Amino acid sequence: MTESNSKPSNSTQAKSKTAEATRSKAQGAADKATAPASGAAKAVAGKAGDAASAARNGTERAATATAQVAQTAVKGVEAGRQAVVATTGQVAATARTAWTVLAQRKAVAAGVGAGLTALSAASYAVGRRAARHSHGPLTRLTGGRF
Repeated sequence: MTESNSKPSNSTQAKSKTAEATRSKAQGAADKATAPASGAAKAVAGKAGDAASAARNGTERAATATAQVAQTAVKGVEAGRQAVVATTGQVAATARTAWTVLAQRKAVAAGVGAGLTALSAASYAVGRRAARHSHGPLTRLTGGRF
């Protein structure tokens, strides 16, 4: 091996050092130039993170409120449905009773007539009994002859 192959020459080393110094200066200048923008970007990123956090919290609260409203609406609808079912059952029972009365109107009329007759007879009998004077056992036995 020759000396030129094993060791770089002085001019190559000087060029290498000059290039590195230039690169270092350029990097320093770039850092200085971008420092305000970098700080602003970090501040904006922090504010964006805060805004995202606030938005996430707001979204969670809105989702919770929406879920509560939905549950309340479901409960209201269920209560309304149950009320309609109960009312429908009552209306159906009333209609069934009315239809039975109409279909059996002759029997209903006869029953009402018989009831009125029985009531009148009972009233007459009670009145007759109240009008009687009390008699002793012998008078009652002989029908009032003695």
